Amino acid sequence: MLSLMTVEQKISIFFKRMPAPIRLRELIRTIRTARTQAEEREMIQKECAAIRSSFREEDNTYRCRNVAKLLYMHMLGYPAHFGQLECLKLIASQKFTDKRIGYLGAMLLLDERQDVHLLMTNCIKNDLNHSTQYVQGLALCTLGCMGSSEMCRDLAGEVEKLLKTSNSYLRKKAALCAVHVIRKVPELMEMFLPATKNLLNEKNHGVLHTSVVLLTEMCERSPDMLAHFRKNEKLVPQLVRILKNLIMSGYSPEHDVSGISDPFLQVRILRLLRILGRNDDDSSEAMNDILAQVATNTETSKNVGNAILYETVLTIMDIKSESGLRVLAINILGRFLLNNDKNIRYVALTSLLKTVQTDHNAVQRHRSTIVDCLKDLDVSIKRRAMELSFALVNGNNIRGMMKELLYFLDSCEPEFKADCASGIFLAAEKYAPSKRWHIDTIMRVLTTAGSYVRDDAVPNLIQLITNSVEMHAYTVQRLYKAILGDYSQQPLVQVAAWCIGEYGDLLVSGQCEEEEPIQVTEDEVLDILESVLISNMSTSVTRGYALTAIMKLSTRFTCTVNRIKKVVSIYGSSIDVELQQRAVEYNALFKKYDHMRSALLERMPVMEKVTTNGPTEIVQTNGETDPTPLETKPPPSGPQPTSQANDLLDLLGGNDITPVIPTAPTSKPASAGGELLDLLGDINLTGAPAAAPAPASVPQISQPPFLLDGLSSQPLFNDIATGIPSITAYSKNGLKIEFTFERSNTNPSVTVITIQASNSTELDMTDFVFQAAVPKTFQLQLLSPSSSIVPAFNTGTITQVIKVLNPQKQQLRMRIKLTYNHKGSAMQDLAEVNNFPPQSWQ
Repeated sequence: MLSLMTVEQKISIFFKRMPAPIRLRELIRTIRTARTQAEEREMIQKECAAIRSSFREEDNTYRCRNVAKLLYMHMLGYPAHFGQLECLKLIASQKFTDKRIGYLGAMLLLDERQDVHLLMTNCIKNDLNHSTQYVQGLALCTLGCMGSSEMCRDLAGEVEKLLKTSNSYLRKKAALCAVHVIRKVPELMEMFLPATKNLLNEKNHGVLHTSVVLLTEMCERSPDMLAHFRKNEKLVPQLVRILKNLIMSGYSPEHDVSGISDPFLQVRILRLLRILGRNDDDSSEAMNDILAQVATNTETSKNVGNAILYETVLTIMDIKSESGLRVLAINILGRFLLNNDKNIRYVALTSLLKTVQTDHNAVQRHRSTIVDCLKDLDVSIKRRAMELSFALVNGNNIRGMMKELLYFLDSCEPEFKADCASGIFLAAEKYAPSKRWHIDTIMRVLTTAGSYVRDDAVPNLIQLITNSVEMHAYTVQRLYKAILGDYSQQPLVQVAAWCIGEYGDLLVSGQCEEEEPIQVTEDEVLDILESVLISNMSTSVTRGYALTAIMKLSTRFTCTVNRIKKVVSIYGSSIDVELQQRAVEYNALFKKYDHMRSALLERMPVMEKVTTNGPTEIVQTNGETDPTPLETKPPPSGPQPTSQANDLLDLLGGNDITPVIPTAPTSKPASAGGELLDLLGDINLTGAPAAAPAPASVPQISQPPFLLDGLSSQPLFNDIATGIPSITAYSKNGLKIEFTFERSNTNPSVTVITIQASNSTELDMTDFVFQAAVPKTFQLQLLSPSSSIVPAFNTGTITQVIKVLNPQKQQLRMRIKLTYNHKGSAMQDLAEVNNFPPQSWQ
């Protein structure tokens, strides 16, 4: 017993003699002396071991110092999780210095994913009711930084009390903490509504700033709150008064930034005004004057003024402002384009691109400045300027704009050439003043950036040339001169070869009237085409064009037919299978079917451009572009189904598949359903013995007659839903789909399902598409939806009608696919619906 006491005394004496841990400043100095990463890591590990030992000994004297050092190590990227409980002990301390480090540690080391943070809820509640404002401020900062939804629910009452206090220091912190509480628990928003009434009457700019942030959050998250602040609180006049005081007030050293009074508060107020004025005539009218004052009185020599002007422009463009005010906003953006700061120029171009559709004429006034931005060295500015330049093209300025854009195409970096060439093609097709100008422009693009053009550029130009009968001689002469000795631009060579094959006789006869004709012999023309065939730069497709052109010239030239036969026979043994096949076929044409050669190789007729319901389309086969007649079908008596009907044929797999005929929203492409081709191939939803296998070719889907017959004279479904209960078919990520059921009067086998899509999140869901499929024993029709946008906060719904024919009275099953955009991301999900009530199908 004596020896044991002696050991304990020795240990106690040993620890009492342990040196005090080094200070944070000394630790930082020591770590900075490390020459390598390994040396720094060794120092950190040594100090962490000492800190762990101190924590195990419950050393209250140096706990604050050790946690401070641990936070510095955490900032350097080293693990510091073992200090979490020590932070809680510091928070529970009565010393302000301990609380300060404890709360800082909690904000850095804890988050709502760790249950440890719930242990300090009571400490924060006590500190929120503390007699010292700085302790209350620490608690508010911590709750506003990392408070979980559980903590926010427990402590929202204390935050609301502090929001009503007369202490400006606490009110501004309480306002920011309330923002965090609303984000975590939106249903607590109404608790803070009474406290917001007097916030904007405060003279302290810190309180004003945080109050505007709180009001902005409430308006963005709740349409009801937005309507309340517009009508009942008359928030717009208060904000206008504050903003006017900021503009008209004299110099205030406390709030002045580069000669502007509190620009941060001005920007926040402008953003809130933008939310309040959006789609509201009265609010927009109330803020028109103050926006004009801000736009004209703000100094633009410093970046601070530019920031305010930019927010002003965004607000003007987003509300229902007067036309003169919108012109003023666009002129401000035009001045931004002359600024030396690249960021300001980029912001101006981006904003103009957004407004060019609504205020086209006002943006046109700055066309020269925008075109000058094409010469900027910054690639981001250059790309935005290119996009905006194409948006400004119209029938009046097409010649001048194309001249600038062609110059840009000639000198720009390779990554711009594809987009620029595509834009020029589209603009030229839409606004071309003449066919000659159109052809010259496309040829210029192919000459400059032929390797970067779209795949359809060649057939489109060939079609344009074919349809311009009076331009054939001019075009073939221009193309002949364009490819002399230069075969680097393969699309250009392909078009030239096609034109020479079609109109080579016009080239040799010198019939060009638009420019001075050139003297070319038949042998020189064949020399060019043969050199294309043997060139290393020529692709297999280009050689196919050249060989076909040579073959066509056998009916257009008279003196070189034997030479053409030799060339064709040579390529009958080519290693290129495509080229060899062409040559063999052309040889057979010479030997066996020479009497048909002239008819087969006669000049191409005028091609009609393919349209949605047009009679012909352009098809490229083996390098040749020929018109292929489309099969003409009589229009159906009912609504025309989209291609999604075919895409959904194999949706459920197996042989029990029924056609699904959805009517997609007009804003979505008709082929969007192609993703559903084999969606459910691994799921067997057969409800009856399998039907006979479908034929290999997919039949044309026609409108199911049961959905249309007799509906004009009788109501579609019962007025009363005959007691069929509704179901929730889908509920996930804030999106909820409900089915309600009614039975048709005209056909008891038809069930009419009305879907209602609602959105409980804080942002709208756009481009919403609902698709469905059923087993083959059923027939299904999906009618057009009421909208493609599901409003946020359950403020509205999308409705869509599904009609299902169930002649065998089998249990109804359905697979649905949902696609939409939310928070900038494309969302997609699948679900099975098997819980249909018996009344809906029996």
